[in-house]
Amino acid sequence: MDREFQDIDSEGRWQKLYLDIRNQSHECSYKVAKYPENRNRNRYRDVSPFDHSRVKLKNTENDYINASLIVMEEAQRSYILTQGPLRSTCGHFWLMIWEQKTKAVIMLNRVIEKGSEKCAQYWPRAEEQEMTFRDTRFTVTLLSEDIKSYYTTRVLQLENISTGEKREIYHFHYTAWPDFGVPESPASFLNFLFKVRESGGLGEDHGPAVVHCSAGIGRSGTFSLVDTCVVLLDKRKDSSSVDIRSILLDMRKYRMGLIQTPDQLRFSYMAVLEGAKHIRGDESLENRRQESSKEKQEVMSEPPGATQSGTRYPSEPCNGSQRDDQEGDCRQDVRAAAQPPCTEPELDGSTAHKRCREDGVSKSGPAKTAQSKHRTSDTERKRKRLKVGDC
Repeated sequence: MDREFQDIDSEGRWQKLYLDIRNQSHECSYKVAKYPENRNRNRYRDVSPFDHSRVKLKNTENDYINASLIVMEEAQRSYILTQGPLRSTCGHFWLMIWEQKTKAVIMLNRVIEKGSEKCAQYWPRAEEQEMTFRDTRFTVTLLSEDIKSYYTTRVLQLENISTGEKREIYHFHYTAWPDFGVPESPASFLNFLFKVRESGGLGEDHGPAVVHCSAGIGRSGTFSLVDTCVVLLDKRKDSSSVDIRSILLDMRKYRMGLIQTPDQLRFSYMAVLEGAKHIRGDESLENRRQESSKEKQEVMSEPPGATQSGTRYPSEPCNGSQRDDQEGDCRQDVRAAAQPPCTEPELDGSTAHKRCREDGVSKSGPAKTAQSKHRTSDTERKRKRLKVGDC
């Protein structure tokens, strides 16, 4: 894997590899997301959950939420990748977490980035302590908050008002990952990932972890890809047996557009390589992790409109710049390549035009032991139904 990375890097082939993955990605239907009653539940008009893998809400009249269940069988990992909740869908978000028996929420964006709201404030701030969502009848209480320089860990209490039942939810918030960019270093990112793992929130003793950024495909895809690959590295004990490209293509069968830029793809490779060093017991990596874990508690603040550097390739000012009702697409469009042909019209009730999806997919803790507890029956049924490539 290290040799593969060096070859791609030295020859500057990340954009080509990214476009190859994008053009080979599987295409499944996403008709439910385009129903008129669901359009206002989507943050971006061109990021929709596939019909076969979308998470369905149960105790509500409309079962739609922009969220996808990704099941990686060999790694014994299940993730729910979702958009940053809208102000009107925060109640749906917490209902999903309750119904799916989720223990950990991984947030990879800030509420405000570059002057735009990328996610609603769906959890209570320290000065509020509590938020109530009357549409789905849940109360969220902030129990504790541990602020580091580049991430914050919170413990939240989720209460079902209808039954009085309460659960504790871990909220892991990475605060230093720029939109369309990459974290400052693989070591700091892995430190964050290992903190999440240590909570047990990614394991099979609980429901799927909920991972989100703004659209739920770029940063969320990077996190899920790296975690899955590092699990498989530890399981197989052979780095050459883990094909990152192939694993990403498998994950894209559950949710469109995972990994949005060549730079995010490059960073994923770097992070997996760092993870391999950790598995081999590389002391230098462990030292960097220990240094990261001793970070002083300080709040990273970004004034409205501030930008963060780090991307190596030009990008459109999207993924959060515009809502569905503002005539804008969000996903990255690498202009250097010719656009693939459209395969279907946008199913939004309009026949005025057909649109190529910007993502270009028109062609269609370590693993648990055998004694690990099985997931809830709902998740297990989905696991059996959602075989890779089954649309």
